[in-house]
Amino acid sequence: MNQNPQNQEKLDTNNAPVKSGKGMSIAGLVLGILGLVGGFIPFVNYFTTVCAILGLIFAAIGMKRSKLAYGHANGLAVAGLVLSIIGTSFAAIGVLCTIACMGSLCAAGNSLGCAMGELLENAELYESLY
Repeated sequence: MNQNPQNQEKLDTNNAPVKSGKGMSIAGLVLGILGLVGGFIPFVNYFTTVCAILGLIFAAIGMKRSKLAYGHANGLAVAGLVLSIIGTSFAAIGVLCTIACMGSLCAAGNSLGCAMGELLENAELYESLY
């Protein structure tokens, strides 16, 4: 069989089906809700920050595909984008609060350890004198 490029039919790419972006919109919505809910749970907020950022990306892709398919943005994509933005900000605030809390706990533990060490040294000094 002779396959010359001149004899092959050209593919028509203009009639290719356009994806509606509904799946990406739903993924963005779910990840935005996860970021919103888990943003203030200590140590979980590290994971939900990543989820919320991915939700932003997926919702934006879903919105773009929806505009290409229907001419307007899908409601799920808009809701996913809004919830992802709010979830990202809540998760970022939650991460900062967790870091600040852990820092203050470490500082308090360090000062408590120093105070206990001084008390033990004073007790040993008192016992050695009497």
